[in-house]
Amino acid sequence: MNTPGEGSGRGVYLVDTNVFLRFLTNDVPEEADAAEALFRAAEAGRITLYANPLVIAEIVWVLESFYRLERAQVTEAALAVATMPGLVLPGQDTVLLALKWYEERGVDYVDAYNAAWCIDRELDGLITLDRRHFARLDAVAARSPREVVG
Repeated sequence: MNTPGEGSGRGVYLVDTNVFLRFLTNDVPEEADAAEALFRAAEAGRITLYANPLVIAEIVWVLESFYRLERAQVTEAALAVATMPGLVLPGQDTVLLALKWYEERGVDYVDAYNAAWCIDRELDGLITLDRRHFARLDAVAARSPREVVG
């Protein structure tokens, strides 16, 4: 394992949520410009950038709660990141399905992601104490703990 700051020297990086948010919102133009340059370098293959599903979840949450964007705008922004050329997003298909359900079925993003993750892993269902949102997702069986263990 590398010590902090050493890295692999391969030009491979994880991008934090705030970099994507600056790019998407352009509320700090200098930082948005730097983010755009970073993303262009990745698209050109000069560096490799990663994001993970938690970054997408945080983008959705911040755009909803802080920026107060409408669901369609949040989805458009999150999709722009999730499908960004030059960005590696492990579990991208699961994220894309979750974003689809988030927008089309009005389900909280994290609930939609959890349901999509269950499908991706071919699980028997999802155990929850709140079926309200999962009732909109007929693709996954939502059960209470009592239903599973009796």
